[in-house]
Amino acid sequence: MFRVTGLAMAAVVMMGAAPADWRALDPENTLVIETTRGRIIVELRPEFAPRGVDRIRLLAREHVYDGLQFHRVIEGFVAQTGNPNNRDGGVSSHPDLPPEFSFRIPVAMATIAVDRSDGREGFVGATPFAAVSGQEQSKSTDPRLRAWGAYCPGVMGMGRQAAPGSANSEIFFMREASRRLDHEYTVVGRAVVGLEVIRAVAVGEPPATPDLMLRVRVASDLPEAERPRIEVMNPGGPAFGARHAALKQEKGAAFTICDLQPPVRQP
Repeated sequence: MFRVTGLAMAAVVMMGAAPADWRALDPENTLVIETTRGRIIVELRPEFAPRGVDRIRLLAREHVYDGLQFHRVIEGFVAQTGNPNNRDGGVSSHPDLPPEFSFRIPVAMATIAVDRSDGREGFVGATPFAAVSGQEQSKSTDPRLRAWGAYCPGVMGMGRQAAPGSANSEIFFMREASRRLDHEYTVVGRAVVGLEVIRAVAVGEPPATPDLMLRVRVASDLPEAERPRIEVMNPGGPAFGARHAALKQEKGAAFTICDLQPPVRQP
C-alpha cells in the first residue's frame, strides 16, 4: 500500500503533508484524561472492541474514573488504573464484559504496513493491529480481515482477572511494547497525545505516591471550545507512507509495527 519512494518521497518531505494526510478525531471516540502529570488523549477504536469502548465511555460519563490512582505502574511495561478501589480486583457496578481479544473488519478499513508470509500488521486510525496472512485470509469464507490489537507503546487495554471474561472497569496504558499481551487482553484504543505522561507516572505496585486521573471525559461531552484541537496523520496517506518507508529501510529486518506512531499536529 505504501508506494512513496525515491524522488516522490523527497517531494513529500520537502513540500510538507497535504491536507489529505491529516484527519480530525471523532469526538465521540476521543477520551480526554487530565492527570497529575499532564493530559492524555486517547483515540478509542470501537471496531476493535465495541463493548469495551461503550463501557469506558459509560464510566467516564458516570465520573467513575475521576480521581482514581495509577495503582500499578511497572517500568518498561504498563501504567494501570481504573479500579474504583484503587487496587487490583476492583470493579464498577456494571457486569463483567466478554473478551474482545480479536475482531473482524472490512479490509478497506485497514492500512497494512507489514505484509509477510506468516502474517500482516497495520493500523486502523492510530491503533496498531496484527492479522492473519493474506494466504490464510484467502481460505476464509468471510472476506473481512481477521485481526487483533497489537500492544505497542501508548496502546490502551482493558485489565482483567484470571478469567478471560472478567474485564470490567480497569484500564492500562503501555509504557513500552509487550506483544505477549496480544490475544490475551482487549485493546480499546491508543493515546495519540501523552505517551510522555504515561511514561512519567510514578512507578510501584502500588507507588509510594500514586499519580491520579483527575478528570476523564468523552470529548463530545465537552463544550466546543474545550475540545482538543488536534489532527492525527492518516496512516493511509503519502506522508505517513514516506515515514514508514524510511523507517523500514533504517531498521531492516528488525522493523515492527511498534516502531511507528502516527504524528499529531495542532491545525
